[in-house]
Amino acid sequence: MQEKKYVLNTVLYAILITTLFYKQYWGLNVLIAEVVLVCWLKFTNQFSFKNFHEKWIGFSLLLTGIFTVIVHSNFVYIMNFISLFLFTGVLIYTMLKSLVSVIRLAFFNLILSQKEFLATINNSNFKGRKLMVYLWKSRIYTVPIFIILLFVVLYKNANPVFDQLLQKLSNSIGPWLNALLNKIDLFVLPFFLLCLLISNLYFFKKAKIEIVQADENASNELLRSRKKSSSGFNLIGLKYEYKAGVFLFVILNLILAVVNTIDVYWVWFNFEWKGQYLKQFVHDGTYLLIASLIISILLVLYFFRRNLNFYYSNTLLKQLAILWLAQNALLAISVAIRNFRYIEYFALAYKRIGVIIFLMAVIYGLYIIYLKINKRQSSYYLIRKNTAFVYWLLVISSLLNWDSIIAKYNFNHYQTAFLHLEYLTTLSDKTLPILNKSEEELKRIQHVQLEKFPFDGKAMDVVDYRSKIESKKIRFISKWENKNWLSWNYAEYSAFEDIKKKN
Repeated sequence: MQEKKYVLNTVLYAILITTLFYKQYWGLNVLIAEVVLVCWLKFTNQFSFKNFHEKWIGFSLLLTGIFTVIVHSNFVYIMNFISLFLFTGVLIYTMLKSLVSVIRLAFFNLILSQKEFLATINNSNFKGRKLMVYLWKSRIYTVPIFIILLFVVLYKNANPVFDQLLQKLSNSIGPWLNALLNKIDLFVLPFFLLCLLISNLYFFKKAKIEIVQADENASNELLRSRKKSSSGFNLIGLKYEYKAGVFLFVILNLILAVVNTIDVYWVWFNFEWKGQYLKQFVHDGTYLLIASLIISILLVLYFFRRNLNFYYSNTLLKQLAILWLAQNALLAISVAIRNFRYIEYFALAYKRIGVIIFLMAVIYGLYIIYLKINKRQSSYYLIRKNTAFVYWLLVISSLLNWDSIIAKYNFNHYQTAFLHLEYLTTLSDKTLPILNKSEEELKRIQHVQLEKFPFDGKAMDVVDYRSKIESKKIRFISKWENKNWLSWNYAEYSAFEDIKKKN
């Protein structure tokens, strides 16, 4: 009886999301589908806002769902779908300590839930018999139909008279058949099957026991191994490892000190912009930081993985490792300054915003590595903390209307920063009220730009810009007026109203 209820739930929810999304744009339908899902699971006691990940992933799911309607950006949709995906992991086992375990459970559930659904269908009874028995017996009719069709095709090609008879039959029933097929949408069935697979993730969820057990047994603190060798080899091995670590961190600190000294002198206090592009200026520092961060993590995970944490005279190694982390933090600040220089002269763009978000994650990651060294935390602690921070950072970042922020900032700073008109035309439709400038405004902007940024052939002509924006406006108005209420969102609605007022 319980199995039938689950089948009914998943079929009903699949029908709901098929109705909400089939041949519709994303908009209000996303929020409706997720609110219904959470309320449904709450009503059937499959979900509660009691445990940590239940609270915060459930909250982030609903928050990003609301902001898909308010902001309507690709970024917030991505984070919403990631939250929806993680929500399956939380539903499977609510007591998980690590977001990594939630992710792993959610991934395995992609396959396990479908197997569980098929097994339930296989074991379900209809009039005292299993459904699979009926499906198996249906071959008595389906196989002959395929054989009949095969011979019809063969005889049609082999016999001209038979072919003519088929054509007459087709002409007589063709109009009726076409009218019937026009009323039947053949693509709705595969779309429903896709929705059924999605629905199974939540109503036929299944845990992989090994992941749950690994999460329960994981510890934030390192445990000292008490095994001793009679020959004292382990102690000698620790001494050699300690000396290797000290030597390595001394050299690395010296090299990074040289790099940081150059950056502080050149980037912090003596930077002069002479009309050059700054793309490589930022990218070089970012790539160096990424490489340095990866090396830092690997070195810390290696040297502070086991008993070297408990070695009686490891103070110097710890100090050198912490100094190395501090220098990486200084390198991150240098990259941030490079990025802000880039923004100062070339305005905002998605990649420049991405660098800022990345640097925030780097600073936090370095702090967690410091705690691992100083407080003898495990690698599990390092991964758990950083994964959670990156997820929440991305969720919060996705709530902002970055397209509008970029458009407003870039036009407001055209007197000091290069205004890349061609890039602005690629922003989403919701920025059209900001991008829709008069010809007089654009000519005034162009005059200032040509004086300050004489890049030959790099700037889009104002006439081409106006033409592109006008084309985008026409397409957007037509698209919005043909949207169903299920695809409604505030960002585009507001843009549409502003455009209509100005017209």
